[in-house]
Amino acid sequence: MSTMNISLPEPLKSFVDEQVKERGYATSSEYVRELIRKDQERTRLRAILIEGAVSNPVGPADGAYFDGLRNRVRRRAKR
Repeated sequence: MSTMNISLPEPLKSFVDEQVKERGYATSSEYVRELIRKDQERTRLRAILIEGAVSNPVGPADGAYFDGLRNRVRRRAKR
């Protein structure tokens, strides 16, 4: 694992220290890694949403469509 040093103004450092203490993180690095992972997830989700928004519809978004969507999500959740 590589190391990265960052500089924070005191109010941000205090906030990070508070989050580490209150949320049960072992270190500030653990907290920052989680923030970065969440940002990566948001970025991936945004790309998926944009891809869906610009794609051509494959059929009507009716009750049957949403039933099928729910079933696919449930099957994936069981994996």
